[in-house]
Amino acid sequence: MERARVDSGEFVAGYVDSTGGGSVGVTNATSTDATGAATPSAAASQPASELKPESWAWHLLGLIVPFSVIFGNLSGGIWVISTAVLTLIVYPLLDAAFGQSKVVRPVRENGRPFEVILHTHSILHLILVSTLIWRATQDGNNWTTWAAAFSTGMGSGISGIVVAHELGHKRPKSLSWRLGRLNLFVCLYAHYTTEHNHNHHRYVATAVDPASAPLGRGFWLHLLGTVPRQFISSWRIERTLAAKKGRSASPLYNPTFHYLLLEFGMLSLIWWFAGVAPLLAFIGQAGIAILLLEYVNYIRHYGLSRAVGERQTEMHSWQTERRWSRWTLLELTRHPAHHMKASEPYWRLQPYEGVPTLPAGYFGCFWPCVIPPLWHRWLGPLIPPK
Repeated sequence: MERARVDSGEFVAGYVDSTGGGSVGVTNATSTDATGAATPSAAASQPASELKPESWAWHLLGLIVPFSVIFGNLSGGIWVISTAVLTLIVYPLLDAAFGQSKVVRPVRENGRPFEVILHTHSILHLILVSTLIWRATQDGNNWTTWAAAFSTGMGSGISGIVVAHELGHKRPKSLSWRLGRLNLFVCLYAHYTTEHNHNHHRYVATAVDPASAPLGRGFWLHLLGTVPRQFISSWRIERTLAAKKGRSASPLYNPTFHYLLLEFGMLSLIWWFAGVAPLLAFIGQAGIAILLLEYVNYIRHYGLSRAVGERQTEMHSWQTERRWSRWTLLELTRHPAHHMKASEPYWRLQPYEGVPTLPAGYFGCFWPCVIPPLWHRWLGPLIPPK
C-alpha cells in the first residue's frame, strides 16, 4: 500500500509501504519539555525484550458497528436502533470500563492485518449504506426508516469517514486513495481529503484552519461554521493547485465542483430508482456521518492555538489512550503523532508523553461535548497555558 508523505503539514515527494517494508521511520513515543529536550515515554524505561507488540486482533472490535448496522437494517423493527444504542450508550461505558493503555508497546513489523481491517471497513461501509436504502424502500415514511438512517450514519462516521481519513493519506490516485474518496462520496463529503491534507495539516490550531475550534466556541456554533468553510477552502485549494500546474482555474474544471455534481447525480439516481424516503434516509445518514466527523475534529483541537507561522508541535492536538476508542477507531485517538508525521499508517502511531490529554475516550466525550457549558467547564482546566 502506498502512502503519500505529509510531514508537519507539508507534502513531500515519496511514499511508504504501509505493510511493513520500506518504511521511512516510526513516530517516536517522545515529547518535549519546556527546554525543548525530548522526554521519553513510559515504555522507554523498560527493556525492549520485555515488551511485545499489541495484538492486531483488538482492532477487530471496530467491525462490531458496521456489522450491527447491516444486521439492524436487514432485520428491521426495533433492531434498526441497535447501533445508535450501542455507540451512544454502551460504548461510552466501555470506554470507561476498559481504561487506558499505560505502557507503550513497540509497533509490529508487519502491518498487513491492520490494512486488511482498514479496507474491510471501507467495503462494509458501502454495504451498510445499501442496506439502508433497501430498508427505506421497505418501510417508507416510517419511524424505522429514520431510525435506520441515524444508526447507519453512526456506522458511516466510523467505517466511512474515519477510514476515508486514513485512506486519504495514501499515495494520490492509488486504489486505496480512490476507495477513500468513494467512501467520502457516499457521505456527501468528497472534498474532505483535499481540505484536510492541504489546509488542516498545515494550519492546524490557527484561525486559518476551519476544523480547529478556538477556546470558548461551542460545538454547535463551530459545526455551523466549519462545514461551509471547509468546502470553500477545498474549492480554493483546487483552484490554486490548478494555477500552479498551468491548468484552467475556471470553476467548471475545479475537482470540488465535479464532486458536487457527482453527489447531486447520485442523489438524483436514488430518488429516481428508489423514491423519496430512501433519498431522505441517505441524506440523513450522510448528515450524521458529517456531524460525527466534525465532532471528532472539534475535540481533537479544541482550545489549542498557535499563530500562523509558529512551529507546529505535538502540543497542538489532544490525545487519549482509552483502549476502547483506540481499538474501535483505528488509533484515531493518537492524533498528536498523526500530525507530527501524517505519512505514518495508523498502526505505527505512538503516543506522546506530556501532551494535552482528553479526560475520556472519544465515545465518553460525546455527551459532554454536545452540551457546550458542560464541555467548557470540563475541558477548560486541562488546556495547557500558552
